[in-house]
Amino acid sequence: MPALNDLAQLGQRVAATHGWAAARAFKAYTWSEQDQAGIAACASDILKLFPPSADNASLLTATLAFQLQRRVGAPIYLVAGTLSVGGVAVRSGRFPSDGSSPFAAGAPAWPGHLWIMAGPNVIDAAIFRLANSPDCPPVLARHVHSVFGPDKGLYADHWRQSRRQGLEYDPQYVLSQPDMDALLATAYGLINDSKA
Repeated sequence: MPALNDLAQLGQRVAATHGWAAARAFKAYTWSEQDQAGIAACASDILKLFPPSADNASLLTATLAFQLQRRVGAPIYLVAGTLSVGGVAVRSGRFPSDGSSPFAAGAPAWPGHLWIMAGPNVIDAAIFRLANSPDCPPVLARHVHSVFGPDKGLYADHWRQSRRQGLEYDPQYVLSQPDMDALLATAYGLINDSKA
């Protein structure tokens, strides 16, 4: 799928999985300081629930998206696509040509990147876990550590501003509710196992 380059195109992907009313609210959203504080607090709570591993980055992101939908009340959507650093794709995957969801229960793990969009804003808690993973692409690890430092937990910025940070988020798919439900079921199993 070609990369999207504006919010209107991304709104069409939101409409495809959530309807046109959701897409209109998504495109019109501007986050407030109160929303930003709520996002930071929610992310802090969710990061504590997950073991610090890159293996669960997609599950962490899905859980954070779900909790943000409940606690912040903003138009929050889970997005799948390619993460690039300086024009080099570091996390990407191909979507099935038959139209099936790569996030359905029983589907193999999708190798691309998941992040959250709140209107025109990217929210990504996974890049820091990925950067600290031993099997992280070196270009991503170097970039994250040099730009943000080693001890960060959440990246949140305007989608277009992320390019100034050397990060490119190219959305391919906005996850539907059934897609998200499948990830959440796995995530809650992991959380319960880690508590046991």
